[in-house]
Amino acid sequence: MRTIRYTVILLMIAVTSLSSCKKFLDVNENPNEPGAPTLPLAAKFPAALVSTVNQETLQLNQIGAFFGGYWGTNNQGSSSFFDLKTYNGPAIRNQRGGIPVWENGYNNILYFQLIKEEAIADGDAFYAGASKIMQGMLFLRLVDVYNNIPFDEAVKGTEFNAPRYEDGKAVYQKAVNLISEGINDVKSSPEIGVRADDILFKGNRTLWAKFGNTLKLRALIRQSQAGDQAYIESELSKIGQEGSGYLGTGDNAYVDPGYQNSAGKLNPFWENYYRNVQGDQVANHHIIRPTEYLIEQYLLRNDPRLEKLYVPVAGTYQGVLFGNPDAGNPEYDESNTSALRGPAESSGSPSGLFKRYNQPSVLLSSFESLFLQAEAAQRGWISGNAKNYYENAIQESFAYLQVPASEFAAYNGQAAVNFDNASNKIERIIEQKWLALNSISSMEAWNDFRRLGMPDFPGTAASGINGRPLRFMYPETERGTNGENVAAQGSDLMLQDRVWWDKD
Repeated sequence: MRTIRYTVILLMIAVTSLSSCKKFLDVNENPNEPGAPTLPLAAKFPAALVSTVNQETLQLNQIGAFFGGYWGTNNQGSSSFFDLKTYNGPAIRNQRGGIPVWENGYNNILYFQLIKEEAIADGDAFYAGASKIMQGMLFLRLVDVYNNIPFDEAVKGTEFNAPRYEDGKAVYQKAVNLISEGINDVKSSPEIGVRADDILFKGNRTLWAKFGNTLKLRALIRQSQAGDQAYIESELSKIGQEGSGYLGTGDNAYVDPGYQNSAGKLNPFWENYYRNVQGDQVANHHIIRPTEYLIEQYLLRNDPRLEKLYVPVAGTYQGVLFGNPDAGNPEYDESNTSALRGPAESSGSPSGLFKRYNQPSVLLSSFESLFLQAEAAQRGWISGNAKNYYENAIQESFAYLQVPASEFAAYNGQAAVNFDNASNKIERIIEQKWLALNSISSMEAWNDFRRLGMPDFPGTAASGINGRPLRFMYPETERGTNGENVAAQGSDLMLQDRVWWDKD
């Protein structure tokens, strides 16, 4: 954790000077240089939102896409993403070549902590409340990946160089409480109209409250198998008493800082997985391919989203085997497998995941929220009709992926889709949620699989691997600075140790 406290200063400098954002992020002053003018909260807050959504749409989405059954690589990419495709925990936690989920997550938490502290000192309830909501979300994400983590002592500056770990369940409850505090703060803040610095909801306090409640619902749904129904019901009752509800049709948590058509300033998902500023394919677009299982599930349902997501090869859609066990087979070459589709493959029209270089980044979509509500309603946790939530979620997914609304009726009428026709309605909800969140919020696929074992997509086909990833191992950066507390957490095995809510 000591490393994180030092690097957060560098993060503040870097992220607040991101040229990929509008003028309020185009700052060159070093806020930590003695005598330099202090950056306003109106610059720090959107920068923190950008840093957070970048982690969601790039790092976490990528992990979930591989662990959640969506992505594989063609023959030309067989050596790419090797650690994820082989569940190599020690390599993933490596300080140099690993995946710094811990470091990035705590950097963002500490960044919002600095904003929150300044906002509280200034009496600004909006910034303070929104920062609490974002911190709560980030803590929940870290528990989902690592299980036990520091909470109380994690944001105390240099007071605790080796912060103690807390049980993942306790952190979940504290994070939910933090989000509740944030909702109350935002609602108590004065109405000042559109806030350009709020690149998430433009200062809409009701949407911030709905977003916070949806994050809490996601956290409660995650606990469906954990056996503490009294706690779940108590928290749902508090959400009902608060009264704002959840993100619904047309309510999307999109971060839109104002991306530009120049290097390093495009939408990061576009730039990392589709095209660079010259319009050329990036390496990931050449090698990332859908899994055969994913293609089969779309085809099974005659799903119109398939043609919006992928490019057919000789009139058919061709996936790959996750883990590249047959990399010498020309069937899995780049030219014989389906690439992600975008405007360049659609006569210039927006398509599926890729609409334009300056599309907003998805932090949490309306369709994910509606699927969460569908599951909660089906479990009897909330009022409302589960079928309606389910169908509205699919329609919102269609809208996002550019599928005409007129195609919903025929799609929904199929036995493999229709809610009334499902013998296991929770499974039906998770199936459609999985299809909708493909490459958008892929981390939720890994979370749902660990929670419910649904959908039953194949694990890696790489040789010699038994089991599936259940969590990340603690990173070397943390082992080097807080080793005693890390060691106290136990065996730290990626394929055997579960996060606290994973009871299956």
